[in-house]
Amino acid sequence: MSEENFEESGKESFDVVYSCLRCGTNVSNTELTRLPEIKCICGFRVFTKVRPPVAKTIKAI
Repeated sequence: MSEENFEESGKESFDVVYSCLRCGTNVSNTELTRLPEIKCICGFRVFTKVRPPVAKTIKAI
């Protein structure tokens, strides 16, 4: 039984957040999978992935 609990707790799930392109409502990936179709509350079907505001710096050669 302890092995079963370890397998469940060992999984890491990253929750991806999407934003509706029309109204800007933020929706998580788990909420979208619960619905029968991928659609926002406003009826629009186009989402963009919300990315963190971290800029990557690359060292110049």
